[in-house]
Amino acid sequence: MKNYFDAQNSYQESKLEEIATILKKGGIVLFPTETVYGIGTNGLDENAVEKIYKIKKRNRKNPISLLVSSMKMIETIAQDISPIEYKLIENFFPGPFTIILKRRNIVPNIVTADSDSVGIRMPSSIIAHKLVELSGVPIAAPSANISGKLSGTNLMDILDEFSDSIDYAIDGGKCQIGMESTVVKVIDNIPHILRPGSITPEQIKNVVGNVILEDNKNDILPSSNMKHYQLDCKVNLVYYENNQKMIDKIMNLSQNCINSIILCCKENEDFYFNRKVIAIASKYDLDAYSKNLFSALHKASSLSPTMIFVEGVKKEGLGIAIMNRLENVCDNIL
Repeated sequence: MKNYFDAQNSYQESKLEEIATILKKGGIVLFPTETVYGIGTNGLDENAVEKIYKIKKRNRKNPISLLVSSMKMIETIAQDISPIEYKLIENFFPGPFTIILKRRNIVPNIVTADSDSVGIRMPSSIIAHKLVELSGVPIAAPSANISGKLSGTNLMDILDEFSDSIDYAIDGGKCQIGMESTVVKVIDNIPHILRPGSITPEQIKNVVGNVILEDNKNDILPSSNMKHYQLDCKVNLVYYENNQKMIDKIMNLSQNCINSIILCCKENEDFYFNRKVIAIASKYDLDAYSKNLFSALHKASSLSPTMIFVEGVKKEGLGIAIMNRLENVCDNIL
């Protein structure tokens, strides 16, 4: 495409300054963060944010978080920040952590879905952080996917969907973490995790002493009741703590499925003989599992299977967030 910047092979701050100016003026840019790729614009420009909703086909009831580059920027868009909220910001910013704060009137209603709060994140990705800093404004940046489709952790997995509707695309290679940020809202001085991510409940508890993990369906985060990911075929999630039982279940379910694909851990790859298999990562390396999950799902989907079977992981630590994403993409949990 015409306006494409390969930042993984040639990092140029002058080029980022040019793209940051486009963002500030209400242009639309695809760019990498440490979590997933984002589609961003000036978060204080109502008309620009309107374009994001239209391009993504995003439900207007689903608010958009703002990316910031400093505490000063946070305090221009949020107010009445409590000591516990400051403590969470101090410990988890910059990074894959979004905190929902009371907004100031400077934030357009379209960003917050007419609520009195706004999600705020400070990315640790050099490219994303620098874009926000150079633009001088908070960037409205939901994940770069058509709503209902998979988030992208590689630019080339998503570029075709957006190439005709964006002003610039930055290729920063594969995202480091590979899933969206942990989302937290403090209620009665207790952090509630509304969406799990790579910042785990244990990490938050270690900082503030208490945490509540909400289920997938809650009334606090409007988007929790929306279908997040949908592939063009049926996806089945299978998990048993007994590894052999999980393998046997998937083998039995897939034996009569023509053109099915199995997504599994590397340790189990050779057990699925006579099956099409994509190994995600070692089950002992959940960081790599998280990083590779969406790209593995994109790859499986590109092969046009009739059915996909996915091994689950244990719901502890980072496994909570991995299973959250799998439960959102799968049609059946077996």
